[in-house]
Amino acid sequence: MDRKTRICIWVIVVGLANFLAYTVVYTSLGGDAMNGYVQVDSGGVRHYYLGAKGAARPVSAGWWTYSAVHSISIWITVGAVLLAMLTLAKERIVSSMHSSIVRGRTFITVLATIVTLISVLVTARFLIHMVRQLTSPASVAISAGAS
Repeated sequence: MDRKTRICIWVIVVGLANFLAYTVVYTSLGGDAMNGYVQVDSGGVRHYYLGAKGAARPVSAGWWTYSAVHSISIWITVGAVLLAMLTLAKERIVSSMHSSIVRGRTFITVLATIVTLISVLVTARFLIHMVRQLTSPASVAISAGAS
């Protein structure tokens, strides 16, 4: 097995492990930060919530931040896994597209560009959402004793 193949396989394994870890944490915490929110009560205290299916669950700032960062990392690893799989399949795709309208290498370049753009745009969207939640949390009146 050549070096490029080993690297691609490791990228796929790490990406799948990251997705599995995200799924386990999402399930055990009952949601994620991208579906949740941050609020500030009238006393200036921040409250962090993970969301899933319209429900919100209060968590610590650390768990909210972890969830947000892990949600962002999913899009990076999904893109990396797709690019690694495309790299491993490149020769087969090229050899099967000799007589088609679009050459195999062009097809691979277009697919790789689309995967990269989508991964970068969604990662940026999630990152912006996280930063906005942390820098401009919603203000709400929370009664004393509520958390």
